[in-house]
Amino acid sequence: MTRSLRTPRHQALMQVLAETRKLRNVTQQELADRLDRPQSYVAKVETGERRLDVVEFMEWSRCLECRAAKIIELVEQRLSKK
Repeated sequence: MTRSLRTPRHQALMQVLAETRKLRNVTQQELADRLDRPQSYVAKVETGERRLDVVEFMEWSRCLECRAAKIIELVEQRLSKK
C-alpha cells in the first residue's frame, strides 16, 4: 500500500476539513481549544503536514458538529468531479 500523504484523496480531505471549519465560522484557535490541542495542530492537519487517524478524525468532526460520514461524503464528491 502506498502512502496517502499529499495524494489527491488526502488533499481533498484537507480541503473539506478546512472548508467545513470555515463554514461553521470556527477559527483554527477555536477548533484547537475544542480539541484540547495547540493551534499549530489544526494548521498542520489542514496543510497536510500532519495526518489524522480515525479516532482523531471522529473527534475533529464532533468538535465541528458535523457527522464524520458527511465529511467523507464531501470528499468523495470532490474526488468524483476530478
